Amino acid sequence: MNIEAKGLCKSFDGFRALDGLELRVPQGAVYGLVGPNGAGKSTFIRHLAGIYRQDAGELLADGEPVYENTAFKNRMAYIPDEVFYYNSATLADMARFYESVYPRFDRERYQKWGRLFELDEKRLMRKLSRGMQKQAAFWLALSLDPELLVLDEPVDGLDPVMRRQVWSALLADVAERGTTVLVSSHNLRELEDVCDHVGIMNEGKMLLERSLAELQENSVKIQLVLPEGKELPPDLQILHSANVGRVRQIILRGRVEELTARVQAASPLFMDVLPLSLEEIFIYELGGAGHALKDFLL
Repeated sequence: MNIEAKGLCKSFDGFRALDGLELRVPQGAVYGLVGPNGAGKSTFIRHLAGIYRQDAGELLADGEPVYENTAFKNRMAYIPDEVFYYNSATLADMARFYESVYPRFDRERYQKWGRLFELDEKRLMRKLSRGMQKQAAFWLALSLDPELLVLDEPVDGLDPVMRRQVWSALLADVAERGTTVLVSSHNLRELEDVCDHVGIMNEGKMLLERSLAELQENSVKIQLVLPEGKELPPDLQILHSANVGRVRQIILRGRVEELTARVQAASPLFMDVLPLSLEEIFIYELGGAGHALKDFLL
């Protein structure tokens, strides 16, 4: 299933949470949606889940509008940051509820995923820890055999071993079935391990959207020492620059090979080219959009 937002707008009491958002999630992608607090990520996800209706623009799944589209909802599963359950329900009760609502609920998959999570189906959901509730949410959602899986801070509350087990099993299942996954998280190191596409949102708009490989190929960190009196080419697109003694560290946007050649033209006494992590790309791209790191005297 592919997802596309075209000029998506949503306002709350005069505040524009989504401001002409353009977004595309390709079929079968694991798409990481990132951005600072208040960027509009959760608002977009609630549109995708059919909770909100946009003020303007379009939100499409396989070319069809998402809002009040029962056929679409039957093909997707959503795990919010705060898991919902009925107060008096056990995990077994919630499974029966899901089975009564979703035609695609698959008992065989339910039994399969139960072997990973090993939760007591007879315990009340409200008596499970936050991490165990997240495991239960994964168990139920994956039992729906979804074509689209939407995750908002999905592994928050899980211990490190279970986090790894969940991602490993989920990615294997996604690869086998061609499921499309959209995941929003502040854990960028973790997203870097699991995502193949990334969208960076800021102030309700898409700041940058590319495959992760392309994103990393178009940003580079260079540490160098220039000879006295030498300067770098003035038209280099420098996102960040800092000095530690004579060593200068610069973050550049552009093709790595081309940038390296242009910096070498300044005859540096020392130069080291380093790849950027997704977290560094996020920080320095936002720095160019008015979110530069601030220095404080404490």
